[in-house]
Amino acid sequence: MTHHDQHETVLLHEAVSSLVTSPDGRYVDGTFGRGGHSRLILSKLDDAGSLVGIDKDPRAIATANTLAEQDGRFQIQQGSFAEIESLVGGQVAGVLLDLGVSSPQLDDPERGFSFLNDGPLDMRMDPERGESAAQWLARASEEDIAWVLKTYGEERFAKRIARAIVEARGASDINRTAQLAKIVSEANPRWEKGKNPATRAFQGIRIYINSELKDLEVCLDQALELLKPGGRLVVISFHSLEDRMVKRFIRKHVKGDELPPGLPVRDDQLNKRLKSVGKAVKASADEVQRNPRSRSAVMRVAEKIG
Repeated sequence: MTHHDQHETVLLHEAVSSLVTSPDGRYVDGTFGRGGHSRLILSKLDDAGSLVGIDKDPRAIATANTLAEQDGRFQIQQGSFAEIESLVGGQVAGVLLDLGVSSPQLDDPERGFSFLNDGPLDMRMDPERGESAAQWLARASEEDIAWVLKTYGEERFAKRIARAIVEARGASDINRTAQLAKIVSEANPRWEKGKNPATRAFQGIRIYINSELKDLEVCLDQALELLKPGGRLVVISFHSLEDRMVKRFIRKHVKGDELPPGLPVRDDQLNKRLKSVGKAVKASADEVQRNPRSRSAVMRVAEKIG
């Protein structure tokens, strides 16, 4: 395993203990990564239990194939968790989603996710499918770039940065992460203390290129259908857009059907489909000190009812 493949799984024990409620159940790790969660899930299962892993990244799939050879209870599917229904099929006792980009992806300059190390401006979780960040930035309108930076990156200076990107590409192709980071930093008039000025722009472009929020929305709906009554949905988010979506999804299905006030409807007729399990969980001080990337992690757990 190279240093680019090393990954410390965030909220490892908290997530798995919330997910696995029966050792003979069938579970899904919708974001296999380098298999930290999957290995611990398998250790909690008996011979009748099983686990399906899903990942877009070919390097994650290579790691997962090795695990599948070692443990017959595990199988891996390459694709987006937005395809969870067709990739998994049949009901399951739990679904785990560990969202965002993994440490091996961030730490390898060749993947193009990081503004700290120069590399090709790619950002695709599956480099064999879809459009790279460089290809998109070469053709996108200034308005579209600004929308992505503002909507997905929550960048206050989205218009100004988008204008700078369009001006820069007129002089030369933007195909390196260092190029883009420099353009963004120079166009950003007010740097946030303790945060690289390119952080929000890179986040926004990455989320757009990989359809992360759209895929999450689709996945949550499908996961709810896959879960058996009593099955658990466990989601770890790393920024506010993801967490907000998960929180609203859980709240919607805990509350049930929204009906006009005053209708003579009993509580049990509201089609409530989930119950929230505990409060949102964050990484402990010890974990944050050991792994600074865990500081923004938020885990939410819900259980299917009915």
